[in-house]
Amino acid sequence: MKHLDICDILKDPAYVGKEVVVCGWVKTFRDSAKVAFLELFDGTSFARLQVVLDKDAISFDPECTRLGASVAVKGVVVKAFKGEGNELNAQQLTLLGKCPGDFPIQKKRTTLEFLRTIPHLRLRTNTFAAVFRVRSVAAQAIHRYFAERRYYYMNTPLITASDCEGAGEMFRVTTHPWKTDCKSEEEYYKNDFFGVKAGLSVSGQLEGEVAATALGRIYTFGPSFRAENSNTTRHLAEFWHVEPEIAFAELPDVLEVAEEMLKYLIRAVLNECPEEIKFFDSFVEKGLIEKLEHVATSDFAVLEYTEAVKILEKENKRFEFPVSWGCDLQTEHERYLTEEVCKRPVFVINYPKGIKSFYMKQNADGKTVAAADLLVPGIGEIIGGSEREADKEKLLAAMRERGMDLSAYKQYLDLRTFGTVPHGGFGLGFERFLMYVTGMENIRDVILFPRSVKNIM
Repeated sequence: MKHLDICDILKDPAYVGKEVVVCGWVKTFRDSAKVAFLELFDGTSFARLQVVLDKDAISFDPECTRLGASVAVKGVVVKAFKGEGNELNAQQLTLLGKCPGDFPIQKKRTTLEFLRTIPHLRLRTNTFAAVFRVRSVAAQAIHRYFAERRYYYMNTPLITASDCEGAGEMFRVTTHPWKTDCKSEEEYYKNDFFGVKAGLSVSGQLEGEVAATALGRIYTFGPSFRAENSNTTRHLAEFWHVEPEIAFAELPDVLEVAEEMLKYLIRAVLNECPEEIKFFDSFVEKGLIEKLEHVATSDFAVLEYTEAVKILEKENKRFEFPVSWGCDLQTEHERYLTEEVCKRPVFVINYPKGIKSFYMKQNADGKTVAAADLLVPGIGEIIGGSEREADKEKLLAAMRERGMDLSAYKQYLDLRTFGTVPHGGFGLGFERFLMYVTGMENIRDVILFPRSVKNIM
């Protein structure tokens, strides 16, 4: 169906006097004796197009005026009678899709909590249309950033036999019926589709390292899955993951890329989605634009974990979770460091090896690993990364300490046998980034169909 986007009709004076066709959904309808007015939206802008219906000149199906109905309008573009921009004098109004009077999205009911119960319709609100326009722009900016720097885009497997994090929080992949005649776990997996235990990938990192040690610089951008029983506003069972891997790189190189990438993405959203960000600044998070500009123009701080713990221990009385060396930092600790101590984004580096993953490079002190978490004001951790362990014997020792099945990691270990190199990378949870740049407080509101504990609508 040939038609023009509403965002173009609204703003471009070149359309004035021209006959056009637009399509959209009815947002409002006002009636009078001689003239009626429709406001249409098609998802391309916040502003709606006013359609003027001269009731003496055209006839139309009353169903065309119902909230939520979809219509096509043929008419002539004219300057708006009030304010700036354009409107449309209708010559023909055609019903495309009826909508009953009980359309769920009504002003009195459109709380975020209610809209989560109708994810298939919530994008027809200003808030969610804006979220997903930003999501699209940010995703394109990710690909653009890495392509401009000669990173190669890799698609890593979603089904795997190895657990990247070593935490066992994987969804099992099987073709077995719910009840089998297998007498043991070994028999169960031997007779399954792959012949071994398989699950959905928690990260593309291990396979990404394979690609980076041949192509130099790569990135993955795709879904990851975590069977983590966390029903919080920051956790999803299925989320999108940005994961670059860089050969011939040490931890400072990884930090440099992470900082540059985050600033690039924020600047892209600010420049390419000004109306959306202004909307979020006005109605979702006051001061959002100032926050994002501050991050985009700040030099990020770098703080040793040990030093961070010393700072936090002095304030232990104010925290719900007391801090001591060896503990994992909680969100309240991360926000204190960024918002009150550093007053800007900060990389916390060199964590105790006992609280980090097996693949991280072991430092000379024997107690810490070359890990880094990027903490940002307002949310806490947004990026996690490290230099990877390039020494095979040290890697093997770390895996044995955790009781890992070494046979599942033969290919990964081979990278340390055949021309090992210093290398590193990081992961950015795409939905957490979107929460940060839109101000949305619940991660379920920045993904189309959220998957979480007891929820697969």
